[in-house]
Amino acid sequence: MYDADPQELVSKAAEELKKIPEIKAPEWAAFVKTGMHKERPPVSNDWWHIRSASVLRAIYRIGPVGVSKLRAKYGGKKNRGHKKEHFYKGSGSILRKVIQQLEKAGLIKFAEKGTHKGRVVTPKGKSFLDKIASQITKPVQGQRPLEKAEPRKELAEQKQEPKAAGKPEENKQ
Repeated sequence: MYDADPQELVSKAAEELKKIPEIKAPEWAAFVKTGMHKERPPVSNDWWHIRSASVLRAIYRIGPVGVSKLRAKYGGKKNRGHKKEHFYKGSGSILRKVIQQLEKAGLIKFAEKGTHKGRVVTPKGKSFLDKIASQITKPVQGQRPLEKAEPRKELAEQKQEPKAAGKPEENKQ
């Protein structure tokens, strides 16, 4: 999953999450801002599914994780006019509802790993993301996969031949 482009992975995962009946935007999602630092609500109609896919990817990467850490991840700087900018956390309500929906769908679960506790990705959620990542990273039919570039022979030969020390090169004219 780590070799896939994150933006492409999240957009493809959002398309797949639309097909899951448990994950749907609440009625109030059309009017709400995603955090105190934002001035306006999201413009995109499918922002709920994009945020759900992004949360799923974040939990996969940094889990176990809770709502508080996710609020910090989705926060940002607020424009306060002529005063200095200040960091504000993202909306906790949106993240709680997204996490509840992902748990109901069986993609994440609560777990404790040592002293850390929070949500982690289930095997179903991991295979969901890995399947999408493998679709993204597959080479297009007819294209060869990228190969390692071999160093040029001229450069390799120049590195092997050390110059004579103490003799400056003469200009021949």
